[in-house]
Amino acid sequence: MINLKDMPQPPEAALRSLGWDWMLGEDTLPYLVQKSVVVSEEQAKAYHVAAQSLYEMLVEAGQYAIDHLLLTEMGIPPSLHELVKHSWEDDRQVHLYGRFDLAGGLDGQPIKLIEFNADTATCLPETAVVQWAQLRANGLDDSRQFNTLYETLVGQFKYLREANDDLTPSLLLTALRGSSEDDANVALLMEAAQEAGFDAEFCYMDEVEFSAEEGVFKQDSAEGSFVRFDFWFKLVPWEAIGEEEPELTTLLTELVINRKVVILNPAYTLLFQSKYILKILWDMYPYHPLLLQTERYVLPHKQSVSKVLFGREGANVAILEKGGSILEKVEGEYGNQRCVYQEYVDFVSDAEGFRYQAGVFYAGEPCALGFRRGGLILDNTAQFVGHVIEK
Repeated sequence: MINLKDMPQPPEAALRSLGWDWMLGEDTLPYLVQKSVVVSEEQAKAYHVAAQSLYEMLVEAGQYAIDHLLLTEMGIPPSLHELVKHSWEDDRQVHLYGRFDLAGGLDGQPIKLIEFNADTATCLPETAVVQWAQLRANGLDDSRQFNTLYETLVGQFKYLREANDDLTPSLLLTALRGSSEDDANVALLMEAAQEAGFDAEFCYMDEVEFSAEEGVFKQDSAEGSFVRFDFWFKLVPWEAIGEEEPELTTLLTELVINRKVVILNPAYTLLFQSKYILKILWDMYPYHPLLLQTERYVLPHKQSVSKVLFGREGANVAILEKGGSILEKVEGEYGNQRCVYQEYVDFVSDAEGFRYQAGVFYAGEPCALGFRRGGLILDNTAQFVGHVIEK
């Protein structure tokens, strides 16, 4: 059974005192549980070590996928293959951040990789600042967390500048219109980028202008002129661009190759984002203690979870009995995609029956822990739960 600590005081006052009022939106705080998961120092360290090991394994698996021409098998749109391979081979294309979703790590259960959100991971504000402010609001030592996410992102942006010192530190951050959750995530990234020395601005995807000769632009609303940016962060999935915008995909490939723009996260993060990487990992590291068996077929002798290659927020995930009968399923918009089948493992639960999944952010190194809780399948209704480290 999971150990929880009550957090009766909400973190709003602490956030306002820091000037982070933009985090008090309708999608950031309401689903924050007023409890924290109690984690020991040993458990926090184990999450850190697991994330570091898994990232190193993913890099090896990504190289394997490229060497063995598996991009089509992984579901990566053909229009993106050239850009995926180019960005993989160019060390200046820095993976800014991603988030591991992990089972176990508490109550004696071993840590297991569920998946890696490498391209457009969210939960940044909740993890970096809100759970930290929750400790402060409740009179607890706010250093008692595995949480240097914001500081590490600042460091990543500084490294990004150094690795691309032939470009100006001008950054345009973009999200799809209509999601205040996405807006909050991008706002945190913009704050970290500015602290690292970037001139950063925000606009929605429909406001971005692209020039095959010159790069990525945003129109200045006051003067009507266009401002060019050497770096572009998009909280828009690469596979969606590749499938729905083939002409834009071709243009972006040319711009990246010609050093007209650096795009974050790089296209090669599709190698990690595709759930097919879970099968490649299992093939390369069979029975590794951090992995769950994953195949292209329903596991005949154990429960499994079917996952579409590029699903998000639990959509089109199903828990299957031995042989394939459905025990639980979440509908979604990705039903036309191929699936992989991952060995089922139950999450740690509390007295109310909520199940908990750990999320460990990786930004050049493992840097933060947070939890989401929900039912058998964690979907877009899952709640965020902070943590506190106690001896």
